[in-house]
Amino acid sequence: MTRQPERPLPTRSLKIAVLGCGVVGREVIRLLRSQAGDLASRAGAELDLVAIAVREPGRDRGLGTDQAIVTDDAAALVRRGDLDVVVELMGGIEPARSLLLEAMEQGASVVTANKALLAADGATLYAAAEKAEVDLYFEASVAGAIPLLRPLRESLAGDRVTRLIGIVNGTTNYVLTRMRDAGLDLGQALREAQLLGFAETDATADIDGSDAAAKAAILASLAFHTRVTVDDVFREGIGHITGQDIARAGQMGYVVKSLAVCELGPDGRSVGARVHPAMVPRTHPLANVRGAFNAVFVESDAAGPLMFYGQGAGGRPTASAVLGDLVAAARHRVQGVHGPGESTYANLPVRPLSESITRYHVSLAVADRTGVLAHVAEVFARHGVSIRGVRQEGLGDDADLEIVTHAATDGALAATVAELVGLESVKSVTGVLRVEGEEGS
Repeated sequence: MTRQPERPLPTRSLKIAVLGCGVVGREVIRLLRSQAGDLASRAGAELDLVAIAVREPGRDRGLGTDQAIVTDDAAALVRRGDLDVVVELMGGIEPARSLLLEAMEQGASVVTANKALLAADGATLYAAAEKAEVDLYFEASVAGAIPLLRPLRESLAGDRVTRLIGIVNGTTNYVLTRMRDAGLDLGQALREAQLLGFAETDATADIDGSDAAAKAAILASLAFHTRVTVDDVFREGIGHITGQDIARAGQMGYVVKSLAVCELGPDGRSVGARVHPAMVPRTHPLANVRGAFNAVFVESDAAGPLMFYGQGAGGRPTASAVLGDLVAAARHRVQGVHGPGESTYANLPVRPLSESITRYHVSLAVADRTGVLAHVAEVFARHGVSIRGVRQEGLGDDADLEIVTHAATDGALAATVAELVGLESVKSVTGVLRVEGEEGS
C-alpha cells in the first residue's frame, strides 16, 4: 500500500467569528471543528474560531466549545478589529446590517445567509465591502446547498442570462407536493412540514411568498446586472390554493408549483421578477421536483438551459454553502485579494407585473345554457387574449368552464378576468392560475 504524502501545514491562521447559533450556526461550528484539517488545506490557512455571538451565552448547545469565546455582545465583537472573516447567521435586517457594516469597516470579510437583508439593502453592504476591500459572500442566502449564486456571479459572467424560473422555497414545495400526492389540504400539509422540520412554527414568510420574493430579488440582481430589491418583486402566496385547483391542473397534465420567475423583457431593455403559484407541464423538469427540494432552471444565450437542483434548506445543506463561502473568503485573505463585487452596469428598469408575458388558466362557474361560451370568448377577444383550450363539464343548471390562454401580458389577462366577474352568465370565477414552463409562456 502506497503511503500518502503528508499535507503541508498552513503557514498562518485566520480568526473567524460566528454571529448566531441556531440550526445553521450550530452546524457551521460543528463542521469547522470536525473538518478543521481539510478546511485549512483548502483555504491555505487554519480557520481559528475565536468568537461566537449568541443571545443566551449560558445555554448549553452541545457544541463542546470553550465558553470563553461565547458572548452576547455582538457589537463589541465586530469592533475588536482583529477578525478575518465574520459569518452572520442571525437573520433579519437589524442588528445584522449594523454589525456587518462595522465588521467590514474593521477590515473583516463577511459571509452571510441573510436573504432578507441582501434583498432589502444589498447595495449598502456591497458599497461597504468595496470601500474596505473585503469579500461579501452569500451563497447560502438562496437555495441552501445548491451552488447557484457563484455560477451566476462568475461562471456565467461571459454569457447573457435571459430567464430564471425555479422553486426556491422548500416549505411551499413540500406542502404542494403533499396536497397533490396525499390529498391533504394546505393546513394539514403545512402541519406535517412543521413536524418534520421543513417549516418554522411561524411559516408566514413561506406561505405568503415573502421568503421566495427576497431570493428572487437576489437572483435577478446577479443574473441581469441590475439592482433589484424585494420591493420590486411581485408576490403572491399559496394560501388560496385548494385541492380542487391541484386536481384540475392534474386533469389537464399540469402540476401546481410556487415559482420565482426572473426574466429580461422581450426587447432585453427591462427586467421583471415575480413569485406566485403556477401550473407547470408534467414534462417540465421543475414538475418533478418534490418534497422540500429546490431547483432553478436558468436560460442563457450561449450555455442554453441549465438546471440547478438539490436540498434548499436545513442545517447541514445550508452550512455546506456557508463553509464554501468561508473557504473562498479565507483563501482570498491568504492571497491578499478579494472576490467580485456588485455588478449593476446594465442598470435596467424593473417593469411592472402588467407588462410580463404569461398564460392564464381560468376556472369559471357558468350557467349551463347555449351562448355562454361565446360570450366568454368575446371578453377574451376584447382584451386581445387568445384562447388555447377549453374544457367544460355540466353540473345540472351550472357548468364548470376551464380555459387556458395563449401568451399575453399579465395586464390584459387580469383585465379579462375582471370583466368576466361582472358577466351575467358567469356565476363566479373559481380559480385563476398562471401557466409557466411552456414554450411561449
